[in-house]
Amino acid sequence: MKLYLINGSPNGRKVLSVVNHLGISPEIEWLDIFGGQNRTEEYLALNPNGLAPTLVDGDLVLWESNAINVYLCETTPGQTLLPTDPAGRATVMKWLCWDLAHYNKALGAVAFEAVAKPKFLGSSDINQPVIDYFTERFDRYGPILDQHLADRDFVAGDSWTIADYALGHVEMFQQLVPIDWNRFPNLVRFYDRLRDNPNWASTMPKPGEVGKIPS
Repeated sequence: MKLYLINGSPNGRKVLSVVNHLGISPEIEWLDIFGGQNRTEEYLALNPNGLAPTLVDGDLVLWESNAINVYLCETTPGQTLLPTDPAGRATVMKWLCWDLAHYNKALGAVAFEAVAKPKFLGSSDINQPVIDYFTERFDRYGPILDQHLADRDFVAGDSWTIADYALGHVEMFQQLVPIDWNRFPNLVRFYDRLRDNPNWASTMPKPGEVGKIPS
């Protein structure tokens, strides 16, 4: 099993955290985006999007981080990150779908434009209308998760699941985006708890190494 990752990528950190949590050891190949390693003919044959993560396991080539995490859970005996009962599993899948369609679609767009572009990619081409639009969208969906977390520590169930790693995967940018987090105390608590999770914390890139091969 081989996993292609970009250092510091939120989606890559999401998958690597699940790898850590499951205690598995796939071969990892880091892609240097500044060197164009995600745009080579060889890599595009695996993932035509030119993005990461990508998982190769025998004849299976799988991209999209949530799909990869589901597969990792399905192939790891005794795992607890993806419930096996229908109700528990459907609840996790509900939050994964909602995250992609609403929560991190908004927060991720704000983080990319307001933080990732200028701070990590060296770009001054900031699209303020995009920031404004998706900040407004976050104002619609942020309260839903904040309220949901008011009386619980985890998104789905009583322990960590892949839903927690999915919904928290923009943690690195959370304190840097132009969002008033005082309005979302339960989300702040959720992100703080994620930072304290060693499976997540160990995926944090070293300063100056986002998008580069880890030293």
